[in-house]
Amino acid sequence: MDVSLDGSTGGYAGRIEVLEGRSGRRFRSEAERARIAAESMMPGAKVADVARRHTVTRWQVYDWRKKLMAGALALPAETADAPMFAALVVEAKPAVLIVAEN
Repeated sequence: MDVSLDGSTGGYAGRIEVLEGRSGRRFRSEAERARIAAESMMPGAKVADVARRHTVTRWQVYDWRKKLMAGALALPAETADAPMFAALVVEAKPAVLIVAEN
């Protein structure tokens, strides 16, 4: 009995293309994961915004935060002492009303 699953009968299965190289996954170092987790823990930071900025999922950031708090991830010494940037808020000067007396 001759059985053909792909519909071909001549023994030719078609063209097969082999892709080599990196997959779509990105490897992040322990220091980079710790830095992203620490950034998400800054006051006013939103995990979703941090995750989007670094093209990771929120769940990865939550996992890295948990590991950072448990001591499984550690910030490198040069990152821990590096100055952090703060948001600059500029407010307009209040208008001063001058009343002339006559």
